[in-house]
Amino acid sequence: MKYALIAALPLFFIACSQHEASNHSYGNHNDISIQHISLDLTADFSAKTLKGSATLTLKHHRKADELILDTKDLEIFKVEVDGKEASYDLGKRDSILGTPLIIPVKANSVKVTVHYSTHPEAEALQWLSPEQTNDKKDPFMFSQSQAILARTWIPLQDCPAVRFTYDAKIKVPPHLMAMMSATNPASKNPEGIYTFNQNKPIPSYLMAIAIGNVEFKKLGRNCGVYAEPGMLPKSAWEMEDLQSMIDSAEALYGPYAWGRYDVLVLPPSFPFGGMENPCLTFATPTIIAGDRSLVSLVAHELAHSWSGNLVTNETWNDFWLNEGFTVYFEQRIMEKIYGRDYAEMLSAIGLGELKKSMDEMLKEAPADTKLYLDLTGRNPDDGVTDIAYEKGRFFLRSVEELVGREEWDRFVKQYFNAHAFQTMNTKTFIAYLNSNLLDKNPTWKAKVNTEEWIYKQGLPANCPQVNSKEFKRVEASAAAFSKSHNAKDIDTANYTTHHWLHLLRNLNNLSVDDMKALDDAYAFTGTGNCEIACDWYQLAIKYKYSAAYPEMEKFLIAVGRRKFLKPIYKELLSTSQGKSMAADIFGKAKSGYHAVAVNTIEDMLRAAENP
Repeated sequence: MKYALIAALPLFFIACSQHEASNHSYGNHNDISIQHISLDLTADFSAKTLKGSATLTLKHHRKADELILDTKDLEIFKVEVDGKEASYDLGKRDSILGTPLIIPVKANSVKVTVHYSTHPEAEALQWLSPEQTNDKKDPFMFSQSQAILARTWIPLQDCPAVRFTYDAKIKVPPHLMAMMSATNPASKNPEGIYTFNQNKPIPSYLMAIAIGNVEFKKLGRNCGVYAEPGMLPKSAWEMEDLQSMIDSAEALYGPYAWGRYDVLVLPPSFPFGGMENPCLTFATPTIIAGDRSLVSLVAHELAHSWSGNLVTNETWNDFWLNEGFTVYFEQRIMEKIYGRDYAEMLSAIGLGELKKSMDEMLKEAPADTKLYLDLTGRNPDDGVTDIAYEKGRFFLRSVEELVGREEWDRFVKQYFNAHAFQTMNTKTFIAYLNSNLLDKNPTWKAKVNTEEWIYKQGLPANCPQVNSKEFKRVEASAAAFSKSHNAKDIDTANYTTHHWLHLLRNLNNLSVDDMKALDDAYAFTGTGNCEIACDWYQLAIKYKYSAAYPEMEKFLIAVGRRKFLKPIYKELLSTSQGKSMAADIFGKAKSGYHAVAVNTIEDMLRAAENP
């Protein structure tokens, strides 16, 4: 589904010398920007609202007589400017951007306070009943502000070009704990009042809050894990290597700048694998596989502490600068801890997923296969694809292979240091890459193919190739099975999740009997490993293995991670019978999905009905 930005209020298209204009914010941050936010909010689980105030400290850049903030479905009670009640206007509502909040200010105005309440269906906030949590005893609430959903729970300038510090006082029911993307408690406050401080400037999409019955376990000198009591032991075991990841990341690209690094394992409805909120990564419980095989996701979110949180994409058109660097860095962390062979398996899976996405997108939306996207008139969530993540990563890997790892690591470390707590856009990055690396050697600059990688469709010819010894063994087993149809011909010795995924992705032209033989041998149907389940249920739909359908339905209802939902629903929607199943399952599952996932699946269902 495509969206159109409103034609009125062209304020957010104004060009300026400080930052590229944001096409996803009403905010006039090039005139006046937020420097600090003080939140004072009370969480009401019965009303499903956060209610209180946000006090914004301002910095004036050039003459302006109004401050423009982003809001979406907030109920505004009162606005104060420097302690005195002031007038304000709300502009026309747009389905994506929400509503501009326009506040008259003076040249010397320092603080603006907005008294407000969130809407019970605020897109960033998911309020869970006890039944929707892991332990099923207490309610839970968490936020997801990326890309432009912070405006649904805080009035602010909601674009990555604006960085600010914040403090907060959050009041919650006494038996629950509050956590934010800031300093966090290690135990519950019996009064239910929590204070937070984030003294490093962050962009709005990294504003985060969670409230629930959780406990904390320390895992290292500056790291630990939060989870519901029933999940905490498994979560702590799975993340035993967390301190090693931090140490390995610092050894590569410099000191960790955020103090503590903790992980909160959320209930199953969290729509993403993880969210890199500073100091407190939000993580899906689907990574708790019982064999530590999926902790690369934690390495990914940790890597964001440098690429994204430290150096941030200036606009959502530049999203690849966050994610491409982060996937590259993630693989380097995994290589340092687990070895080159293991990391190359991860890279091979990433390249396979990229090529599959590339093939599909070149048919459906070829312009979206560019690294730099023009998302004007579109939801920035449209840019969250394998292109930003994997094409971005392989572009950076191609530069590393060209110039050599030592030279590349020196450049990356310098890049993070030079732009710490700043924003970066694609044009400026290319200039920095040239002047600080590629200009040293004319051959490098000629071969790197920057223009094609960033501004052209498809995958350039100089894309790095990945060779995994382990995957060659898997491919041999898949070929043997295709001839004998005997599951015993598959050599599964020392298989990890990645081996299983590569096997499933290399099985073709299966019969129902083949599916049953594989299922009987390896119990794929009903597996607790969500990565394997996702691939298996796609095969079950494709090859009409109906014995797996009941467990597939349970999986789609229980798991809210969009990465798993999209491909299974897509496979279902490819047939008329599957369309009916998809609609029926979504009807049962929708109440347990986050708004981000709901919007995606609803778009898919509509597109299937109106091809």
